[in-house]
Amino acid sequence: MALDAPDMTGDTTGDTTGDTTGETLTLLRTRRSVTAKNLTEPGPSEDQLTAIIEAGLRVPDHGKLGPWRVLIFDKAGQTALGDLFAELFAEAYPDAKDVQVEFERKRPQRAPALLAVVSTPVDNGKIPRIEQTLSAGAVCQNLLTAAHASGFAAQWLTEWPAYNGTVRRALGFGDDAEIAGFIYIGTPVEPPTERTRPAYDDVVSRWQGPLTQH
Repeated sequence: MALDAPDMTGDTTGDTTGDTTGETLTLLRTRRSVTAKNLTEPGPSEDQLTAIIEAGLRVPDHGKLGPWRVLIFDKAGQTALGDLFAELFAEAYPDAKDVQVEFERKRPQRAPALLAVVSTPVDNGKIPRIEQTLSAGAVCQNLLTAAHASGFAAQWLTEWPAYNGTVRRALGFGDDAEIAGFIYIGTPVEPPTERTRPAYDDVVSRWQGPLTQH
């Protein structure tokens, strides 16, 4: 059974609006990635996965270009992708052991559900490519958060396949596209524990004017 959706009915310190502000902040502050190999059945149903993806697509998108695509890999798709990974790995490393090749074959099958987010920038002469790439990254993050809100856990991975041109072309994309990540979704084998996060004061500062003279 999937984890219950995060309980956001408790402490809402700082929430004086009477709405869901505190609940939303709790959701965001409790999201935690879970290693793909530690994700098991059940995964999201078709309806749940559709809802997760619909939420994932609600990202900043300068120019309304929609410069990203999402691929869903069902079980057959995961198997076919794994066969491709194994073939490419064996070609690149002819001396690889069978167990290594089989690991690559099982790579896309580590979790019940698998998505790929592909950055497909549009050259319209106005919107910088970096903004479009960041928008694809925002899709990945939204998918993680939506999976968490749905009672599941997820992990955003790239690994070598994301940077392999043959993999990208096999997915149906040309050289101008980039695989932003593979999103693995499922039920964690055990509740995730918190990890060390950057200290607030180490990464946040208040700017009050130029630091150098011009």
